Amino acid sequence: MKAPHVNVLDGSTFAVSDTKGDMAEALGEMLGLFFQDTRHLSRWDLTVNGRAVDTLSAANVDYDEAAFFLVVPTGTIYRNPTLCITRRREIGNGMHEHLMVENEASCPARLELSLRFDADFADIFELKDHLPKQGEVYRHVDGPTAVLGYRRDDFGRETHIRAEGAYLTEQSLTYRVEIGPHDRWETRIRVQMVTGTQKHQTKRRLRTPNMGPSLDEWLDGAPRLECQWDDLRRTYDRSLVDLAALRFYPGTMGGASLPAAGLPWFMALFGRDAIVTSYQALPFFPELARTTLRALAVRQATACDDFRDAAPGKILHELRHGELVHFGERPQSPYYGSADVTPLFLILLDEYERWTGDGDTVRHLQGAARAALAWMDDDGDRDGDGYIEYQTRNPETGLVNQCWKDSWNSIVHPDGSLAALPRATCEIQGYAYDARRRAARLARVLWDDPALADRLEQQAADLQRRFDEDFWVADGHFYALALDGHKKQVATLSSNMGQLLWSGIVPEERVADVASHLLGDRMFSGWGVRTLAMDQGAYNPVEYHNGTVWPHDNAFIAAGLARYGRRDDASTIARSILQAARSFDHRLPEVFAGFDRRATTFPVEYPTACSPQAWATGTPLLLLRVLLGLEPEGDSLRVDPRVPTEIGAIRLSGIPGRWGTAQASADAAR
Repeated sequence: MKAPHVNVLDGSTFAVSDTKGDMAEALGEMLGLFFQDTRHLSRWDLTVNGRAVDTLSAANVDYDEAAFFLVVPTGTIYRNPTLCITRRREIGNGMHEHLMVENEASCPARLELSLRFDADFADIFELKDHLPKQGEVYRHVDGPTAVLGYRRDDFGRETHIRAEGAYLTEQSLTYRVEIGPHDRWETRIRVQMVTGTQKHQTKRRLRTPNMGPSLDEWLDGAPRLECQWDDLRRTYDRSLVDLAALRFYPGTMGGASLPAAGLPWFMALFGRDAIVTSYQALPFFPELARTTLRALAVRQATACDDFRDAAPGKILHELRHGELVHFGERPQSPYYGSADVTPLFLILLDEYERWTGDGDTVRHLQGAARAALAWMDDDGDRDGDGYIEYQTRNPETGLVNQCWKDSWNSIVHPDGSLAALPRATCEIQGYAYDARRRAARLARVLWDDPALADRLEQQAADLQRRFDEDFWVADGHFYALALDGHKKQVATLSSNMGQLLWSGIVPEERVADVASHLLGDRMFSGWGVRTLAMDQGAYNPVEYHNGTVWPHDNAFIAAGLARYGRRDDASTIARSILQAARSFDHRLPEVFAGFDRRATTFPVEYPTACSPQAWATGTPLLLLRVLLGLEPEGDSLRVDPRVPTEIGAIRLSGIPGRWGTAQASADAAR
């Protein structure tokens, strides 16, 4: 079992430590202080009189603050500790550490308190792939500040550790103090990041003016949930806090925020993750969608670039700031290697207007939307068959799979063999169908272009008809996972089919068959729908995309079932996912194992799941929308609840939208 960690995060800054607050490098563990894809502290461990301390308790005070309560061990069970240490850590563009030592003895205590430190300046990809550094490190002491630096050609990073009153070396800082009986001593240490020539201002509890709403302001602005089921309330509260923690602030957005993808590997802008999370959060925090749409439009590709998998009109997959992308050893940022983000951009644009009535933003982004539509018709459809396919143009470092299941082995035939490239996965075609229908509405209502609206509606109708013919597996009564490079069905039973319901591309006569597979024993674990059915060749309950349960995937499947009127099935999934949250301290992880609920009685962790992760954090919000039946209708909010008995009564008030604010309430349906 992996050692327990304490995580604190604030946008693109995060720290991962053990329960002592130490960040000593450990094999297979990603400990340290990170900022913009670089590890600025790889070692940060505390000793007193040359000895390690013991932990009494450690916990998060807030998403960006943690406290560690420690004692100096006596070396024997017959004598209790008398030196107690409180270690309090705050992060945000850097780190502040407050140390307080209390002497509970009746005699003075003389002690030497030391923090050993180091910075390897590892790029996030170097840590993932176990790559060596290529540049040079340097160290020096400048008065009360130790400077740890790294340089490779024109790429430079520094960590400044300022410790007033300490004896500093290039590897440690030491305080030699005497504390009277029943007295205390305390100090503060500041860790500051430098990227290139920019010295970043560390955040303190009093926020700086450009950092957007504080946590209290963020929570005060959220809809208020009252419910009988305490697990639901706690999961909702956890989601609100984690969404706040994942916010970061693109410099061009004037202090507005959008969500980073997830801790620890993905604390950056990912197009797919930001769009999905913003969609989930629309009834709660519509400003995330506005910022996401604008930030992605600003970075929309305008030219072909094979190295970055870019083409005109394409929406970015990933935006990184580290060393390897700087030198082109990973696709330079932005990287555009995803085939689903561009239609998802159009879906969010329409949904945002439906909820908020913000026509100005939709008109402002009309050019980006038209470019996205053009990409779907041109570069997105590689062979002109009407389907969006993908195959990287950068075989050295580009992503092999460019759908949401983006691990290398996720698109496989029933026997487990890899599907030939290029691949057209089913759910992307559903997104394209929905995107065209939604863009048609915008063209007719806001862009004054009825001809475009007519063309898009015809394209969508043709796509729906051809999709059903080409993807339906007649002898299995389900939709194929994909068409491979030979236009052969990848007739694998997967959860991708469930998201087709969300997009609305499934004809009514197919819905019962699709739902029976999704809720059948092969796919439904009791905690949620598995990514792959149990009888498929590649199935493994702990394989990233081939048998696990993804909360966000289940939320969209539930939304799709509700769309087709299968509210009981949607409630079954919603209830199961929310019940699983209890076992994860009410914080749904990115993914968990697909073991059967009857065998385990609790959901089993996936070993490297991100937590918090943005679209897992947004999952309870979308599930609340499904349970309460929330849908915008013109300038009003329709409420059509269906809540299982186990969940009980729900009341959600202060729901923002074009109607101002609204409320929704429901008693248990049965």
